[in-house]
Amino acid sequence: MEIHSSEVGLIPCPRYDRALVKEGVAALCISLGFTVPAGSKVLLKPNLVSGRRKDGLACTQAEFVAGTAEWFLDLGARVTVGDSPAFGTAKGVMSSCGIAAALGKYPVTLTDFDEPVAVTVPGGLSLKIARPALECDFLINLPRVKAHGQLLITLAVKNYFGTVIGFRKAALHARLGGREGRFEAMLVDLLEVLPGGISLIDGVIAMHQQGPVNGKPFPLGIIGGALNPVALDTALLQVLGIDPEQSPLWRECRRRNLPGSRQETLYFPLGLPGAFPVSRFQVPGRLKPVSFHPLHLFISAMKRVRERCRPKLSR
Repeated sequence: MEIHSSEVGLIPCPRYDRALVKEGVAALCISLGFTVPAGSKVLLKPNLVSGRRKDGLACTQAEFVAGTAEWFLDLGARVTVGDSPAFGTAKGVMSSCGIAAALGKYPVTLTDFDEPVAVTVPGGLSLKIARPALECDFLINLPRVKAHGQLLITLAVKNYFGTVIGFRKAALHARLGGREGRFEAMLVDLLEVLPGGISLIDGVIAMHQQGPVNGKPFPLGIIGGALNPVALDTALLQVLGIDPEQSPLWRECRRRNLPGSRQETLYFPLGLPGAFPVSRFQVPGRLKPVSFHPLHLFISAMKRVRERCRPKLSR
């Protein structure tokens, strides 16, 4: 994808109402000049980190995914929804958090990312990326605003890490986590080998205090969008009142002087950050090491095997 746009759309969305989400997605895409031709292969990539929480807070919310899918279907797109969770499978997590049920009436394909393609990113690492993420015409990134125990906060840029298949993500944590800044550099490198599209972030109910799984709900009431995920991250850090220098991933973007990494260069065609007063959103006071214990590799692999042994969804 090309990292160049400085436009960020921000709109209020007080609740998870499918029609309201669809209306918001339409407003964001239109304001940013983004559309897709009929017949395009569109991949929606939500955050499906884990199905462990039955309230769905760890994942992109089901109505948010459904409202977005409906808008792209109305354009005539062929829509697939997929991800590669850290633990379990995408279909298993989508079933647990309600996404599968919310999409039940739509002609969409739910997919597990289980066909890897070796791709060398600019930093020289070879990553195993899901074939659907590379072969779609448009990659629609659907993160959820969440605090993160290792990276402070997970927004648009971090969510693309889900295109790396399965337990290989834990392996990259283990391999790169002990090398200062190398993990964050890999995440930014990944952007350069993925198709273009748009990031539409679920900030209706965010997760704060801890994360990316065990935090608390925070009523943020925002949907954001940008063609440039770096710009969207910068804007949301501003909205949340977080010093961007606290974010290791933002610091890597700023070190490279990527477009969108400076607040003063952003353009807001809809609401300005100041129109969304936010107070008391909490991020971890002390970050944990990025590196995973080797046990995480084993747990991740075993959960994926267990999920695949369960009866498959019809789609």
